[in-house]
Amino acid sequence: MSRTDLIADAFTIIRNAMMAKKENVDFPASNTLKAIMEILKKENYIENFKLIEDKKQGVVRVYLKYIANKPAIRNIKRVSRPGLRVYAKSLKLPLVLRGRGLAIVSTSKGIITDKEARDLKVGGEIIGYIW
Repeated sequence: MSRTDLIADAFTIIRNAMMAKKENVDFPASNTLKAIMEILKKENYIENFKLIEDKKQGVVRVYLKYIANKPAIRNIKRVSRPGLRVYAKSLKLPLVLRGRGLAIVSTSKGIITDKEARDLKVGGEIIGYIW
């Protein structure tokens, strides 16, 4: 089975694991997913993540975070997808839950949060929302 959207698959795996109160989850690695997991760790949505090497492309193991027995990630949503790309200019970047959430943006400066993109005054592709 070939996967066309690794990011959507990873977001679904995380969403399902949070509902099932899992400690950690594994999914296939990619450079984009590594950058997204670094942002989630920096913004305290996950405890940690680790790269596990195998004979293929590698595996990302994500250790999920719970606060008072509730998941730190309330929801994680894919916005731009292979069939419909969503782009935004720096002045039109979305505010997720009026600034309480986080939008992940792929820019010419790399994969960064919406706040960092506003500070750098760059736009790009909206990868997803997290709150």
